Amino acid sequence: EEERRVQSSEFANAMEDWKEFAETTQTMYGVNMNVLEEDFCREQREYYVLSSRWAELQTQCLLADPCVVKEYDMHTCTVEDARGVGLAAGEDEGAGAPFDFDVAGRSTTSEAGLAGPVSGFAGWFTVDFKSRTDERGRGVAPEVPNPAYLSTGPEMGYTHWGQQVFHLPSAIPLLADQTTRLNGTLEMMRTKESARLYNVRFRYEASRRKSGEDDKDSVLMKGKPEELVYQIP
Repeated sequence: EEERRVQSSEFANAMEDWKEFAETTQTMYGVNMNVLEEDFCREQREYYVLSSRWAELQTQCLLADPCVVKEYDMHTCTVEDARGVGLAAGEDEGAGAPFDFDVAGRSTTSEAGLAGPVSGFAGWFTVDFKSRTDERGRGVAPEVPNPAYLSTGPEMGYTHWGQQVFHLPSAIPLLADQTTRLNGTLEMMRTKESARLYNVRFRYEASRRKSGEDDKDSVLMKGKPEELVYQIP
């Protein structure tokens, strides 16, 4: 959360600097810079707010169990598969890969729950190096006598890869005795500038219900649908 606040502060400072610059330019030279303000604001927001950050997260930073949004089979993976996540064939958009997180706020009657807030999303990858036992790969892929598992998640401590964190523009508070639900989809697509770089689109809704009620339709509050597109530097 502290890093998210720093990013928001840096964005606010950049816009304050712009305001001062525009006012000085108008006063001293009679040049109105308003025509550039919208583009400048968009560029600064993309850089400070809507760019992911490399991080070494501690396990206590995770507020919900992780979910898998994409699996690749290196024996059958195609170039089309590698274009991204949750995309329609040949397109830069699609239905997205679904996710659904429940985060319980602190209980007033026990020590259960979390203080929060929800500051963003985090992503990492895992790899299995093992023999193929399925019909498609058996007899074709090489046998691996000593299987291995690689995770770049927070539970592994420091790794070369770390994690990517996508901070929300505004944090979502956790309320006592209430469970906050974040459900939506993720799309990951190559940028037009480079096939090695990706953007990530989150479409999601936030809602709250009383903790202990498993009926996810018993909603106390439901936010408007959100759509955020992040650059991965």
